[in-house]
Amino acid sequence: MGIFFKSTKPLKIASLGFLALALIACGDKAEDTPKTDDSATSEVTTGEDSTEARTLTDALGNKVAVPAEPKRVIASYLEDPLVALGITPIAQWSLNEGASIQGYLQDNLKDIDLINYDLPFEEVQSFEPDLIIMDSPSMVEGGKYEQYNAIAPTYVIGAELNNDWREELKTVGGIFGMEDKAVEVISDYETKAEEAKAQIEEKVGKKSAAAVWLVGGSFFVVNKELSSGDVLYNDLGFEAPAVVEEISASGENNWNAVSLEKLVELDADYLFLVNSDGSESTTLSDALWKSIPAVKAGNVYEFGPDTSWLYTGAIANGQIIDDVLESVAK
Repeated sequence: MGIFFKSTKPLKIASLGFLALALIACGDKAEDTPKTDDSATSEVTTGEDSTEARTLTDALGNKVAVPAEPKRVIASYLEDPLVALGITPIAQWSLNEGASIQGYLQDNLKDIDLINYDLPFEEVQSFEPDLIIMDSPSMVEGGKYEQYNAIAPTYVIGAELNNDWREELKTVGGIFGMEDKAVEVISDYETKAEEAKAQIEEKVGKKSAAAVWLVGGSFFVVNKELSSGDVLYNDLGFEAPAVVEEISASGENNWNAVSLEKLVELDADYLFLVNSDGSESTTLSDALWKSIPAVKAGNVYEFGPDTSWLYTGAIANGQIIDDVLESVAK
């Protein structure tokens, strides 16, 4: 995932800390689907028709009494799977006092209140949630879990920063008793990806591509296994250039810093540029930038910070596929 702004003004990085948040926010997630506690008296093991609370075991081993029909859900940075399942949270993730939000989801979340990314206790409490879902264990370190759980039942997903979005969607689906819906969403995505891959190969053949993010005057290249890299290389079948292979092998983040001098070596047929600096950028007029093979060939496709290229999930990835098709296979 990544960082987006509600306004149409170019994204500006105010500090290194802000940039760091932007870089680590997006990623695939890997975790087990929720486990039902067979000994719980409140348990109902069936799915979408459950009328009583269920006790589930989360990634940290917590026994969580999940309401049968949660109405006021806070699941910061899990809005993509929520929306994919047809669930509307009571508040949505934001950064920098609401300056940055997940712009690509705003067709569904435009009227939803914002909550700060680090979920201050008082702010969470003000929304009176009946269920809190945490994206990773790091969000509840240092005794925070007990404080959140005192506000509302709190379920922790995943064990790592970057995990598989499909497993995350199934996990979220399991929390709400919507396992079948999660499988359906994934199946629909896989069909879309397969059809798009075939359309691209028919139109342009087997080509290489790379996604590059320009933010704060610096460049970052997407990891070949994460975020939009996963879509380009694993779902759509583009070949990864040597520079992408090299950076992916040495970096664990979704997006890893790369010098403009190194980018000149990026021998990709197509370049997808996520431009968070907008028209104010002077970097794109640099002679080195103009010497990159894809740039020289006119095969650069630019997207702004309100698109889904810095994120991952069924909705984000589906929008990326649409962008790629429009760019190279229209």
